[in-house]
Amino acid sequence: MYDQLIETIPEFSEIQNETLRKNAIAVWETALKEKGWTLETLKRMPFTILIEGVPITFIEHVRVVCQMSADMCDRMTAMYGDRIKIDRDYVVAGALLADVGKVWENDEIEPGKFQKSAHGKLLRHPFTGVMLGHRFNIPDEVLHMIATHSREGDHVKRTAESIIFHHADFTDFHVVGGGY
Repeated sequence: MYDQLIETIPEFSEIQNETLRKNAIAVWETALKEKGWTLETLKRMPFTILIEGVPITFIEHVRVVCQMSADMCDRMTAMYGDRIKIDRDYVVAGALLADVGKVWENDEIEPGKFQKSAHGKLLRHPFTGVMLGHRFNIPDEVLHMIATHSREGDHVKRTAESIIFHHADFTDFHVVGGGY
C-alpha cells in the first residue's frame, strides 16, 4: 500500500527526512488496515461530514491543505530567512497526518455515505491521530500539530508549524464550506 499512498497523496514525497516520510506513510497504512478500509474507501470519503453534499473529497482536502501549508512555509522562509525557524518537513508531515484520525472517526454506511463512528463519538480525530502517530515515533513537534490543529488547540500555545497548518486547514474548511 506504500506506493499506492504516495501515488494517491504525492505530497508524502516532499518530506525530505526519509524516516519521517516512511513513518508518516506507515501511520496511514495502519489506520486504513486496522479500520478495514481500502484506498478506494478513503477516496470516496467527503472532506467533512459536517456539510451535506460537499463536493470536495477528503483526499483533495488533505492534499490542498498540505500544499497551502508548504507554500506558506516557503514564502515566509524566502522573505525572512534565518530570522524565523520553521521546519518544513514538520509542516508537511503534520499537514498530511492531522486528519488521519478521521479514518477512525467515520464509518462508511453505504458506498459514498459516511457517518460518525462509535469511536468518533468519543474521540475526535486529533486525539486518534496523535495516538496513531505516537505508535510510529512521529516527532513530538508533529504530534503537537495533529493535537492542536483544530479547536482542541485553541487554549494552548501553538508552534509556528501548527499555526501555519491551522490557518491553511480552516481557510480551506471555510471557503469550501461556504463561510462561517
